[in-house]
Amino acid sequence: MDDKTANHNTPAPSADTKTGDKKTDQKVADKTPTPKKYKLIGKDYTTPDLLAKVTGKAKYAEDYRADGMLFCKLALSPMPHARVRSIDASEALAMPGVKAILTMDDLPAPADSRTDNGTVIPANKLGERALAMEPLYQGEPIVAVAAVDEYTAAEAIEKIRIDLEPLPFVVDPLDTLRPGGPNPRTQGNVWVRPPATPTTVPVPEVHEIKWTAEEFADAKEGRLPMGKATEEWSFGDVNAGFKNAALVLDETFVTPNANHHCLETRSTMAYWQNGKVYVHTGTQSTAQTVPAIARWLNITPDKVVFISEYTGGGFGSKITGALSLVIPALLSKKANAPVMMRITREEENYIGRARPAFQGRMKVGFTKEGQITAVDMFVICDNGPYDPVGDAPSSGRIVSLLYQPPAMRWRGLTVLTNTPPRSAQSSPGGMQGIVLMEPLLAKAARKLGIDQVQIRRINAPEGKADFGPYIAGKRLHVTSAFMKDALDRGSEIFKWEERKAHSPQRNGTKVRGIGVSMSTYVGGTIGYDGLFVIKPDGRLDIQSGIGNLGTESVHDVHRVVAEIVGVPWEKCDITWGSSAKNLPWSCVSGGSQTTHAMTRAASAAAEDAVKKLQEIAAKTLGGKPEDYEVANERVFRKGGGPGMSLAQAAQKAIQLGGIYDGHELPKDINGVTAASASVFAGQGLVAVAKDNYPRDGVTHSFVASFAQVEVDTETGKYHIIDFLAVADVGTILHPRALGGQVLGRSTLGIGHAIGQKWVYDSHYGLPVAKRFHHTKPPTILDLPVDMKWAALDLPDPETPIGARGVGEPPVGGGCAAILNAISDALGDDIFRRAPVTPDNILASLTEGKAVGDHLKSNV
Repeated sequence: MDDKTANHNTPAPSADTKTGDKKTDQKVADKTPTPKKYKLIGKDYTTPDLLAKVTGKAKYAEDYRADGMLFCKLALSPMPHARVRSIDASEALAMPGVKAILTMDDLPAPADSRTDNGTVIPANKLGERALAMEPLYQGEPIVAVAAVDEYTAAEAIEKIRIDLEPLPFVVDPLDTLRPGGPNPRTQGNVWVRPPATPTTVPVPEVHEIKWTAEEFADAKEGRLPMGKATEEWSFGDVNAGFKNAALVLDETFVTPNANHHCLETRSTMAYWQNGKVYVHTGTQSTAQTVPAIARWLNITPDKVVFISEYTGGGFGSKITGALSLVIPALLSKKANAPVMMRITREEENYIGRARPAFQGRMKVGFTKEGQITAVDMFVICDNGPYDPVGDAPSSGRIVSLLYQPPAMRWRGLTVLTNTPPRSAQSSPGGMQGIVLMEPLLAKAARKLGIDQVQIRRINAPEGKADFGPYIAGKRLHVTSAFMKDALDRGSEIFKWEERKAHSPQRNGTKVRGIGVSMSTYVGGTIGYDGLFVIKPDGRLDIQSGIGNLGTESVHDVHRVVAEIVGVPWEKCDITWGSSAKNLPWSCVSGGSQTTHAMTRAASAAAEDAVKKLQEIAAKTLGGKPEDYEVANERVFRKGGGPGMSLAQAAQKAIQLGGIYDGHELPKDINGVTAASASVFAGQGLVAVAKDNYPRDGVTHSFVASFAQVEVDTETGKYHIIDFLAVADVGTILHPRALGGQVLGRSTLGIGHAIGQKWVYDSHYGLPVAKRFHHTKPPTILDLPVDMKWAALDLPDPETPIGARGVGEPPVGGGCAAILNAISDALGDDIFRRAPVTPDNILASLTEGKAVGDHLKSNV
């Protein structure tokens, strides 16, 4: 496939209804939207930060230095669960060069937080702290030392005597659910979320749940037992759906725990100056990390200066930085000197967060044509020891959307274990739900004699598809879905019919198989602010509060401003990376929301600028504002006549003052944005606005993934021969960046299929895989030479530019397409868990069935 095909931007033909497809309702769009023609949007360009990255001038947290800087090292718990009886740091403190020691007693108490609308979120007293006196996993920090260099700090750590009392531990959720099983925390073993109210967000509680021996009976047969759940919902008549099904499958599957593996560890440098703390670390949001730091340090946000121009990956683990950043900040205050905390790869493996494993059971009914009649989904989420993640409930919503069952019951538990903390990882819960469902769908297609693409097309969401449970009498729906178009386009590019005719294809000991998967995840939020200034020289100064973690959205979204205002990109200056630079309130780069949320904010600010330019022209040249239009760096009368340059209009804005030059600001913008905008008062035409555009539905993006693998049945080794992902992500902003996201996040999913996992010694509760190479993410050697991507470029009708987020939707498809290709090559009884490794394949082929423990969350 040549480059033009790889970056296929033209719209797919609208999918017509095929035999067996679900009937569409009034929510489905009457016709496929037509992409608009733009000068900048949808075009490749060089981002402002690229030169710094490729020349090594880009500065990450570890690159910063300050006079008199100290270095921090951590003492970690050697046990999976223990109570600290005493800490003797006298020898360490007596060492020359040791300047300060920090324990949990030095940390501020957990503080409440507040949402934009003023709702108070009470602090979780059982949540994670930066240092622990009851460590809940091996590798949890207990003590931190600051010294003149890392060697001295490391030697001081060795001299600290920590007396630990071992406590019961659990590394697998099923072990704590068994009758008489140990609890991972003294308070219990599961998280329970009390119901929220319109004005309160209740604190989650730790409860104890034990299942009966009878409820565990299914485990003897390799099926996931299903005892009492902590959460559940349903819609439709599930029992009737199974009764009327021509085929019912009941399958157990396990997905892996997997580290985030950010190439930049969560190293931090911090110091205090004039009553303010200056923090350098990686983040997924420059603007929103400031209040997080303030809350963790129990200071006000105006006392925080946060610098993060470049971040080496986040994937959900650095949404607002990392809690561990308070360690060098507090050591710096204690020692009265800057402190650098460099996190090693092994430490990152402990504190750097991970995706939680799922132990899941899916019961699904199908008609003889392949349409799903009912889904009964039960999941156990391996939460780790601290704050509850949302993967379990997310999995049910994603499955209900992607496969559109007319009836569904979802049940789940979020179970505590004495393993490292979890957090959102690209497509949290979505990837796990898709990976539980997709192998079952592939098996159903083979049993029913239906094409793999067709069975997905029959069940695919379309238009404003409903999803999730009923809330206040109705279900949520998406803004748009062109999943069927993506499947059609992918089938064509991948040459599905041609490959299917020869699959599985055997050549000696090697056999090839093909697989397809659907995937989706949330694609955007609303309500953030845009801010820029048209300067008296006609240039645009655009302020960006987005984190720069490698996705390029920190710049991409602001091309909308240049597009609408009619200014060449070369005359736009982007400011990002430091809260001291007067940035607006922006979304976090998580939940695939940045492209959608911040193009809306950019559109709002750009439209504010256009409105002000029209008004200035009318005041200066006569007529009404609507008589003028803005383009090509000018505001001019429609149909010809007088006009003025943007530079002249900016100078006039300063003369007019008030709303035009930022002395009067909109009442509805965030306080952070207002404070930033006020700094620019009198410097030009100040454009600032909140995204108040309407939106009907919840924004999601969709991906169709296709793969071909070749398996050597003599060794179990397999290779990915070909891979294609076709994205339904709305309007394309930046093709090259989009392709990187689609294939990069597909690769993240592929890692879960081919090798990423945790290995634990269940007797001692200790990890065996705790280095980068033990839980290796995919490298270029694991991927096909020419991975391919395409995008529909069909604008979402519920957002001004039509763009949706893309970071997370490809992940589930990347994993599941590989799994489905393996089962196409080898059959349905080879694996019951991911990842699928050569030893699993070889043992299963030898036994003629899937072997191994099918229920353990860790190998």
